[in-house]
Formats: sequence, structure tokens, C-alpha cells
Amino acid sequence: MDFNSPPISPIESAETWFDDAKNAVTTENPLAMTLSTNQHDGRIASRIVLMKSFSQDGVLFFTNYESDKAQEIDANNNVALLFHWDVLARQLRIRGRATKVSADVSDEYFATRTRLSQLGAWASEQSKPLQSKDELMARVTELDAKWEGEAIPRPPFWGGYCVSLDTIEFWQGRDGRLHDRILYTNDGSWSCERLQP
Repeated sequence: MDFNSPPISPIESAETWFDDAKNAVTTENPLAMTLSTNQHDGRIASRIVLMKSFSQDGVLFFTNYESDKAQEIDANNNVALLFHWDVLARQLRIRGRATKVSADVSDEYFATRTRLSQLGAWASEQSKPLQSKDELMARVTELDAKWEGEAIPRPPFWGGYCVSLDTIEFWQGRDGRLHDRILYTNDGSWSCERLQP
């Protein structure tokens, strides 16, 4: 990213930053992101989820559609995403609207998950109280036996969201906290402005 002469569109620069993160970040999940949603009482809730793809259409992630986050998205689909890569002194902030993807897209991704992850998607009533871990693992064992030797179908209550790219902010850390920041806004076409540190 040339902060003195930023490109018209942020898409290619964002893709480069994601590639840089995959090459430089030594954790297992370099594309982990903070997802923030609006709770029913007006407070904000944040948690880490994994980005599965990025394109000009938006950011794709998957979850349980009955989870707290999904219920919050159903009530207000304006969300914020934050990627932070300390080793690169970078962060990327995205704001947009989360909408469910097609069943075909969710089916395709679900089929790539490990068997245990597939079983876990069925077994977990995400965000609901749990009496003990044994209770959850017993459910996993029961489901594993049910589909022994078979492909596990995607639960109807599990799938993907795509977050639109309404704004994208690039932040590059600099000495003396004189950081570089560029904010892109999409109002049908991209515009950008440089922000003070």
C-alpha cells in the first residue's frame, strides 16, 4: 500500500495484506478476525471468527445460525470486522452488512471440514448453557455412530455469511506512533481519505 498515492480500489491491496499475513504470521489462524455485532440491549459483542475468503463481494465466514452472533445479525446486520497482525504492525478494519450465503456455498464449505468439526457443528447448540463437557462428547459419539461410514450432511442451522465491504481502513504502524491510515468508503464507487494517526 502506497499511502501517499493510494489505489482507486482497496481490493487488491487488501488481498496483498491477507497474503502477507499468511506468509508472516506463525499462528495457525493468520486470518482470524474480530467480529463485532449489536446486542438487543444496545451493547456491542465481539468474538474471534475465521475468514474463509475475501473478494470484492465481501468477507466470508461460517457459524451456527442459532448462535448469539447469528441472532444479533438477524436483528441488525450491520457488523464490524478487525484483523490485527502485530508482527506486521498492521490492522485492517471493515464495516458492512452480513447476509446469509446460499445453501450451495454452505454445503460446499461444510464438505471440506474435518469429520470431527462436522460432528461438532451438529452436536453443539452454540452459545447455550452446557451442564458438562461429557454431555457434549456423548452427543458427538452418538452422531458419529449414526453416520458411520457415511458423509455427514450440513446441519440446516449452520452456514455462511458474507459481509459487504462498506468501508475498509488500512492502518500501518510507524515509529513515534506516526501511523499511516487510509479509509476507503464504498457508496457505489470507492473513495478514500487519509486519516490522522
